[in-house]
Amino acid sequence: MSLRVAVAAPFRQRGTRRLAENTFVVALSLDRDWFSPDQAKRLIDVASGEGLLRREDGDLVCEFDPSGVTVPDEFTPDEDLLRRRSPFEQVLDALVEAGHDKREAVGDINRLQGELGVEIGAAAVVYANREGVDVGRAADRAEEALRSDDGK
Repeated sequence: MSLRVAVAAPFRQRGTRRLAENTFVVALSLDRDWFSPDQAKRLIDVASGEGLLRREDGDLVCEFDPSGVTVPDEFTPDEDLLRRRSPFEQVLDALVEAGHDKREAVGDINRLQGELGVEIGAAAVVYANREGVDVGRAADRAEEALRSDDGK
């Protein structure tokens, strides 16, 4: 997942799981020239919303092991990373990252959605759980969407 790669890069560069927020922004904007400073800050918000980063005492803490992520030399993140992805998109990325065929997963999720009569994000979470793929924050967001749809 390219969001994970973009987030991991500054931490890998410094060999740590904790960075000052401004150090993270400088690493992405000036050191790597991937984003403007404002875009790097937006990336922090997106990654935090997806459970990849956590803010703590003015620092950013990487919620996964960045040393386990390869940052290819030719890698350049797409600006699409700066938009908040739906729970369905997050789950689909996690499934593909875990080795599932994207088209097959989409078809299976659509069938499951019809069977369960739930929103696509919820069906994707159920499917991922059945397949043994941890989808963490996406599951929380899908649950939030279900609750708001119910008027609760």
